Amino acid sequence: MDHATPLEQALHAARALVIADLVAGQVADADVVSLVEDSVTHRRWWVEQWPEGVDYLAGLVAQDVQDALLEKYGRWPLCPVCSHGDPHALDVEPELGPDPHWVCAKAGVKVASVGALGPVFGAGL
Repeated sequence: MDHATPLEQALHAARALVIADLVAGQVADADVVSLVEDSVTHRRWWVEQWPEGVDYLAGLVAQDVQDALLEKYGRWPLCPVCSHGDPHALDVEPELGPDPHWVCAKAGVKVASVGALGPVFGAGL
């Protein structure tokens, strides 16, 4: 029987959603997955300080990983909507809220929920 607390369940869910998007983009190597683990560790502390933020974990972990990837590897996930102009990454919206999704800020469209990027959408790095 699983005795995980609601916090642990939310952290595991956030981890799984972000890793699913990384897998879809074929960028889930060990170094990248460790960025997810770093974020989950940090966000565990964060949500212990602010329990009301538990519903925001998936979006925050996605943003943390996206920021860490930009610093080390490059933009991720690249926008699949805009076929012209410079390649750009999708953004997570809302920045702090439940039901996070990937959006193209330039086109103003929702592309997918966090955790639901398809193989075509996950490219980058």
